Amino acid sequence: MGGVPVYAATRQSLRGHQAPEWYQDAKLGIFIHWGLASVPGFAPRDLEIHELVRTRYRDFMPLSPYTEWYENALKFPWSPSAQHHRAVWGGRPYADFRALFQAGLEAWQPERWAEDFAAAGARYVVMVTKHHDGYSLWPSQVPNPNRKSWASPRDCVGDLAAATRGQGLRFGVYYSGGIDWSFNPEPVRDFGDFIGSIPRGRYPAYAEAQVRELIERYAPSVLWNDIAWPGPEQALLQLFADYYAAVPDGLVNDRWITPTWPIRAFRVRLLRMLLNRILERGSRRGEGGLTPPPSVHFDTRTPEYTVFPDIRREKWESVRGMDKSFGYNRASRPEDFLSHEALIHSLVDIVSKNGNLLLNVGPRGEDCAIPEAQRERLAWLGAWLSRNGEAIYETRPWRRAEGSTREGISLRFTRKEGTLYAILLGQSLPAEVHLLDLPPEVGEAVRLLGHGPVRSRREGTELRVALPPVPKSPAHALALALRPA
Repeated sequence: MGGVPVYAATRQSLRGHQAPEWYQDAKLGIFIHWGLASVPGFAPRDLEIHELVRTRYRDFMPLSPYTEWYENALKFPWSPSAQHHRAVWGGRPYADFRALFQAGLEAWQPERWAEDFAAAGARYVVMVTKHHDGYSLWPSQVPNPNRKSWASPRDCVGDLAAATRGQGLRFGVYYSGGIDWSFNPEPVRDFGDFIGSIPRGRYPAYAEAQVRELIERYAPSVLWNDIAWPGPEQALLQLFADYYAAVPDGLVNDRWITPTWPIRAFRVRLLRMLLNRILERGSRRGEGGLTPPPSVHFDTRTPEYTVFPDIRREKWESVRGMDKSFGYNRASRPEDFLSHEALIHSLVDIVSKNGNLLLNVGPRGEDCAIPEAQRERLAWLGAWLSRNGEAIYETRPWRRAEGSTREGISLRFTRKEGTLYAILLGQSLPAEVHLLDLPPEVGEAVRLLGHGPVRSRREGTELRVALPPVPKSPAHALALALRPA
């Protein structure tokens, strides 16, 4: 008999769960980093995170362009964030931002956010419900033993869940399981500190209780943990099994590393120093972005500010901000943001390799508005997908992701039943292109999405396509008919 699968709390059983079809089809999601750090909204903008890791490893976290790390940067008096804090905020305690953030919530319109996300062509939203500062964006019934009232009295999570679902979007939650400065305020300078600062004591039970509360209250379609997981493996496997029982078509990401002996070694200062030397040498060879190691079970991988170079059999999701930060950075300049062309090309490239793009939005803290530079980029996505979405949504990778025309135009390929999509990356189209090295099952019937059928002729392994005058666009999609096998 059919029915909903039941998963046991074992690696073998959970391995049978894979990324659900809705997620395979979605291709574009919205990440939301928003909280107390969105009030000061500041971080240095000189270098991207991977450049800092490579060139300033021993200090890359105090210098991080991620504004959501503001509280950590304040612990280093020499950091740009600490200097900014003294100059602008008079050195007041970080906890003071709670009242300012809560006052800003009076202006918050979650329905407007959801409308923007839907208009952008996103199919799901993942909201940060608790970041590293430990402040919960829902009125959690799990009290923080170290910071009184360290939770929003307004149910921001529930309000946004209702708004996004009202637009037909899936809703997921992010939770910082690996770092919580309300439990372990130890300053973080580098990866050694990063790994060694996972809280112990009462924190593992607290984190599990909060995540279970999120599952029970909001039934999230995505359970997205960050950094690591503080509890033992068996308890984590049980959490996954219980989550799948509550949300059968949900999924979990890959950032649930449990405290194995190598992780515990970073808690010992001397060992941390030795292991840090190894990590530092490895960081100098890095080429860009951050790719976390996979945990005991996952449905999707989550490389950060980077993409995989080839098609992956496993589902993955590239996560990044529109500029160098996830949270709102009022110091960002126009040149720090993704251009129109880079944004569209990134989406197309990721999808061609079996990935989704989880693009971050960082609203302001003082008025809870999405900055115009970010709304503009959401509109770019929506406009392009309204014309070319057929080549993106519900597609799967072809036998290869990349190619080029005889004229030197870069291509990305996607497919769905009966159709191969060849997406030309370029603002303007020539009068004619030659698609190279196409197998026999690719026929001669061709459509230009947003226009209609165009003339084409097969010449051996090449397909010669005549193109009409069309408006400039970062990319143009051709739909090629596939002959029945």
